[in-house]
Amino acid sequence: MTSPLADIRVLDLTNVLAGPFACHQLAHLGAEVIKVETPGRGDLARNLGASPDLSAQGMGISFLAQNAGKKSITLNLKHPSGKEALKRLVKTADVLVENFRPGVMARLDLSYDALRETNPALIYCAISGFGQDGPMAAQPAYDQIIQGASGVMSITGHDTPTRVGYPLSDTIGGLTAAMAITAALNANPRGTFIDVSMLEATLATMGWVVSNHLIGGATPQAHGNENPTSAPSGTFQALDAPLNIAANKDEQWQALASLLGRSDLLADARFATREDRKANRHALLAELETVLTSQTAAHWVAALNAKGIPAGPVLTVPQILSHPQIADRGLVASFDPPSLDQSIDVVTTGFRMDDTRPSVATPPPALGEHTHDILRDLGYAEADIQRMTEEGAI
Repeated sequence: MTSPLADIRVLDLTNVLAGPFACHQLAHLGAEVIKVETPGRGDLARNLGASPDLSAQGMGISFLAQNAGKKSITLNLKHPSGKEALKRLVKTADVLVENFRPGVMARLDLSYDALRETNPALIYCAISGFGQDGPMAAQPAYDQIIQGASGVMSITGHDTPTRVGYPLSDTIGGLTAAMAITAALNANPRGTFIDVSMLEATLATMGWVVSNHLIGGATPQAHGNENPTSAPSGTFQALDAPLNIAANKDEQWQALASLLGRSDLLADARFATREDRKANRHALLAELETVLTSQTAAHWVAALNAKGIPAGPVLTVPQILSHPQIADRGLVASFDPPSLDQSIDVVTTGFRMDDTRPSVATPPPALGEHTHDILRDLGYAEADIQRMTEEGAI
């Protein structure tokens, strides 16, 4: 059961990351995802990424990362014929996803209220930075803006607010949308409007931090690489590299002290209880590193885990991608897009079903690659398609 959405058609009107990532999940679950893009430009992500050459071809790495398995049609939604073509598509669709600013689709006369007249069973998912209403709803929002507004940056790093090193809020927003859409597909009867706020989706994942404030009255702080809930739990320096240790239980702390030959610390009043160790975590770190820096990180990871003390290496992205834990489980898929002169490797999804990784069969599409075929399937004659091309509707 790796294609549970095999009979579902999704219209992807989204750009950059949150929306495309949501539809990326749906495509890997078997949905037919038709990406509706602006003629001549397409998704902004087509021009983003680490390869200027690919960006210049409209196949930027940022686009390639989450658009495999989709089809691409170009429609000018400001042109009457473009709108009509979208409405024909909506009649055939189960889901529409968009991440325009609130109000844009209404101004195009393509709001949920307008489109449900065409398809009452349509699941319409709007992803925005702050939600469809409220005092911040109309403000522009990229991941960086949401990371700052949500408080994420205030609890990351050390002395100054620090951005998480990848588009956290965009990705969380996309996952939240995919979850809501799959839930709505299970409803009977179908037909609903889903309002995904990246700000709220991010806050919803900050459960412990938010609850410590709401319930415990604690003001969330940045703790760097230290785990504020326990000690010793964080990042420690070994001889050659850092490693993570999470001795969160008393018995793990006792085993750690014994393994390092520092049983004297167990009798130290500064480290007697979990709360004592948390209050004196920096002194504890210094004491433990007197021993940890005598051996390599790999040595300690193996020794600690053998004693039931959770520990792990701090790896780079290339290191973990080449590690057998990832390389041998099929997380990365390879494609040969006909529009490019190179093969590409992209990440798929973070789960298996019945021991099989969900996958898609086709590479990320060139801009408008499927426009003609989709319009023909919708009943447009060749003369109609030619006219729409000449008028700039497609």
